[in-house]
Amino acid sequence: MSIPRRRILRPAPSPIPSNHHQTQKLRSRLEKERASLARWMSRLRRAFHAVEKSQLRLGRIERQIARLED
Repeated sequence: MSIPRRRILRPAPSPIPSNHHQTQKLRSRLEKERASLARWMSRLRRAFHAVEKSQLRLGRIERQIARLED
């Protein structure tokens, strides 16, 4: 005895948003991402200069040691 399958009722797909709405959404996301990138770039720049200073100090110390050993 086979029982017919029930039909699954799904809501109708929502209408496709207008191009204007989608563009506004993307522009908003773009601004948010740009701000985020700017924050990361300032952190990266700060970290890069800290490493650069450290390398200069190390080089200076190594040269002083080499001079004293000669």
